[in-house]
Amino acid sequence: MNKSELLELIANGENSSVEFKRDDVRPEQLAKEIVALVNLKGGRILLGVEDDGTVSGIQRENLEHWVMDTVFGRYVHPGIIPHYEVINIDDEHRVAVISLESGLTKPYVVRQGDREEIYVRMGSTSQLARREQQARLFSLGGMLNAEELPVSGSSLDNLSKERMEDYLRSFLEYETIPDSDDKWHSDLCNLGFMTNREDGKAVCTVAGLVLFGYFPRRLMYKAGLRWMAFPGKVKDYEALDDQVLDGPLVPLRRRMKSGQAEVLEKGLIDRCLDVMRPIVSQEQGLAEGTARRERKWHYPDKAMREALVNAIAHRDWTRSEETEIVSYSDRLDFQSPGSLLNSLTVEKIIAGNRAVRNPKIVEVLRDYGYVDSRGLGIRSKIIPALQAQNGNAPEFEVTEDYFKLTMHR
Repeated sequence: MNKSELLELIANGENSSVEFKRDDVRPEQLAKEIVALVNLKGGRILLGVEDDGTVSGIQRENLEHWVMDTVFGRYVHPGIIPHYEVINIDDEHRVAVISLESGLTKPYVVRQGDREEIYVRMGSTSQLARREQQARLFSLGGMLNAEELPVSGSSLDNLSKERMEDYLRSFLEYETIPDSDDKWHSDLCNLGFMTNREDGKAVCTVAGLVLFGYFPRRLMYKAGLRWMAFPGKVKDYEALDDQVLDGPLVPLRRRMKSGQAEVLEKGLIDRCLDVMRPIVSQEQGLAEGTARRERKWHYPDKAMREALVNAIAHRDWTRSEETEIVSYSDRLDFQSPGSLLNSLTVEKIIAGNRAVRNPKIVEVLRDYGYVDSRGLGIRSKIIPALQAQNGNAPEFEVTEDYFKLTMHR
């Protein structure tokens, strides 16, 4: 960083990625700002700058050693190696710049004695992380698998035994199906679809409820998905369609004598595609030589299915927002709660990099044929299908709150 870049940074003031501090700050206070930044997207701390942007300059002797050894070495955990540099403003004033990348092993904490405190960046201030924010950080860092969390108030009665029997026989090759609630509890806990509580009562996990639950939204209002369609290019009061869809992800099937499976009741993914069909396609004239009408799709059917599966399968269950599919006159949006996992970017996904947030849910959806066995749906299905039909690649938007894929009509 050069002097002009630093002055521009100071002139823009503090924000979610820039913090001003005097160099006589207490080590635990500086550690708090460091932890908050790396728990978000990283940023810069300017030592020798007052809160109002006045450059007071650094005064502490051996400042770099104090920052690296005392602050980072003793207070910040897990360990981080920052970029440290000193910029001369004039003959009397110098500013130390600590540059931080977003951390890969979240959550980062300030450790003092036997206490550990987690901080997050909220605008231009650093605050103690709330419970749900902590859960999100543990999930991003791979230390918490949210799909394995218990769903309070749930029980075996909330799960479709018919669907689970089919799954056990068809994919896990069970020869004997559980014949008692105790046996069901034992097997489903071992499979990750239920979990035992300290009081001895088994409850459904997030994965078990969303995969096999009759009405998951009754116990988890963020389950299911929201489908909306608007006649124009923005959301409006006059919607063409607006529905909240609830139900198990997997279909109810019956094994026939031939060994094939007959679908008796569709799962949530196929039900959603049925609801979307009148908006994202239209019937045309009769196909030549037949009595069957042809259907014109505004977007490739294969690409829509893949995007829908991804939005549901990879959503962040530590967040309370709904999965949303929204149709406009010129595009179709698939918005999934939660940002990308640590170190994953859109460019890496397109290149073929893979990371799974909810491995149990993805595993079951793969068994039913919803998920690409290679995990390359965006690269191998969505992008080629859209380019072949519409000549446009999908657009991606990634924030701390959601991941959105947009298909252009």
